[in-house]
Amino acid sequence: MVRKLKYHEQKLLKKVDFISWEVDNNLHEVKIMRKYYVQKREDYTKYNKLSRAIRDLARKIKELDPKDPFRAKANHRLAEQAPGTGTGEVGLKSVWTPGFGHSLGVISIKENLEICDRVTASSFCRRRLPVIMVRNQMAQRVKMATQFVEQGHVRIGPDVVTDPAFLVSRQLEDFVTWTDSSAIKKHCG
Repeated sequence: MVRKLKYHEQKLLKKVDFISWEVDNNLHEVKIMRKYYVQKREDYTKYNKLSRAIRDLARKIKELDPKDPFRAKANHRLAEQAPGTGTGEVGLKSVWTPGFGHSLGVISIKENLEICDRVTASSFCRRRLPVIMVRNQMAQRVKMATQFVEQGHVRIGPDVVTDPAFLVSRQLEDFVTWTDSSAIKKHCG
């Protein structure tokens, strides 16, 4: 049994509905953010919005007639380029340019709308620089890799990257290395 609310508590909580409390996706969101060590919730919400846009577009393309030539063209463009994102500097702080889908690695197989329909925020999180570093065995954990990136120990090609939200395309994945002046590089060999 719950005690009766005092007068000042009633005044503060008069607009709160305890019966039908709005359940948000907070537990799942926190789990994903902790797994991929996403430090800013805004980054996760941007990934969520992008993945939702890709899924919506894939569903609209599926609704088109299979014999329609535009459907084949749109299917190819979605798998290759997915709208609103890009391959240039693909960190969230950058300007988004067209051209990413399969080449970024969010979509695993070209020419497949079913795969586009399963794109989630986790798909974008798996392309973050610290996660790629763990996959390339440059760090043991994502948190450690994030610290290395923030401290300026990592470069992609000739450019030093200090933003852990940087999304690495498939083409750039091979160019993730330690900076020349990095103490980690000197220690590792």
